[in-house]
Amino acid sequence: MAIIINLDVMMARRKKSLGQLAGEVDITLANLSILKNNKAKAVRLSTLDAICRALDCQPGDILQYVEDEKGENDHG
Repeated sequence: MAIIINLDVMMARRKKSLGQLAGEVDITLANLSILKNNKAKAVRLSTLDAICRALDCQPGDILQYVEDEKGENDHG
């Protein structure tokens, strides 16, 4: 996948635990863990908004685009 979710990095910078953030964002621990471990296939903008608000950051602090070596994301 070409989009990397760096949630764990921002959580460490803000010294927030998974449980703390889950409570603030109103998301289950399991779903937040999926995001944190970069296993998510999608994220709702409302969830991203709540995460950014709780961590006092921008979406670009959490989401990173990385060029895919194999061209797996080519749609042409």
